[in-house]
Amino acid sequence: MSQLNQIELQNLRHLIGSHEMTFKKLSDYASQCQDSQVKQVFQQSAQDAKSTKDQLMTFLG
Repeated sequence: MSQLNQIELQNLRHLIGSHEMTFKKLSDYASQCQDSQVKQVFQQSAQDAKSTKDQLMTFLG
């Protein structure tokens, strides 16, 4: 794979940060949720955001 240019690196960092924030917020929503079905949706969505963030992180390594 070729080297990332500055704009690509900046965009990648922005995407990683956005997915990390989404993971944290959805996890927090899930912890506060009383309805088990809604809680499960928040938890799954949080996990999806974390997985995407982890995949994006591989481009930095």
